[in-house]
Amino acid sequence: MCRFLAYVGEPVFLDTLLIEPASSLVSQSLAAREAKTLVNGDGCGVGWYGARAEPGVYRGTLPAWSDANLASLSHQVEAPMFLAHVRSATSGEVSMANCHPFAVGRHLFMHNGQIGGYERIRRSVEAMIPDDLYARRRGNGDSEALFLAALGHGLDADPVTALARTLAVCTRMMHANAIPLPLRFTTILADGDSLIAIRWASDDHPPSLYWRQLDTGIAIASEPFGDTSDTWHPVPPGSVMTAAHGDVSFNDFVVA
Repeated sequence: MCRFLAYVGEPVFLDTLLIEPASSLVSQSLAAREAKTLVNGDGCGVGWYGARAEPGVYRGTLPAWSDANLASLSHQVEAPMFLAHVRSATSGEVSMANCHPFAVGRHLFMHNGQIGGYERIRRSVEAMIPDDLYARRRGNGDSEALFLAALGHGLDADPVTALARTLAVCTRMMHANAIPLPLRFTTILADGDSLIAIRWASDDHPPSLYWRQLDTGIAIASEPFGDTSDTWHPVPPGSVMTAAHGDVSFNDFVVA
């Protein structure tokens, strides 16, 4: 499983959350505490919003702990919203194209989890991606396929419903192919205005996800970072969290 974090609030330098805190995301890339895989060294990436509507993105196949370009960029870039991800590959080869976050238009997307038995239904999952969006397909992993399929299901207009519809189709494919493994989906979607975090799994055991109110804004992460006295709250399983303009709200996430 991968590890990630997201932030929305007053502009901060990326390294103040990504690198400097105790048990930071970069530290988790080498020694995660709440993941099945201790090391998340199959690449890393960061996406941030600045003066333009579309986000900037940096991705690379080096482990986050040894990526000097990631460290330099994080020390210089200041942003009011950003996503960062360290990868432990479960689907798709180790390549830049399979590193998160993925970007289309104003949207950034990153995922922790997997479609069980993806190799058996990959062709069907990719068939959900409209032709114009399939041209944006660069990798061969399940995460990018889910994102592009959700865009085809209306993510621009209603992202939560689009993601729920995409997962519903995937679970039906899995059942039709007698795949006993679960679909696990903990994700963060950003559009420059708000963060949407979803924690869901077909077996009710989604990957970990937490959130915390900072002095400058709101952080969402796979694992807590910072001082041990800091208060982190778990995002409930089967829920969607929205963070924007200092406000946080929760709703049920239903995949029917």
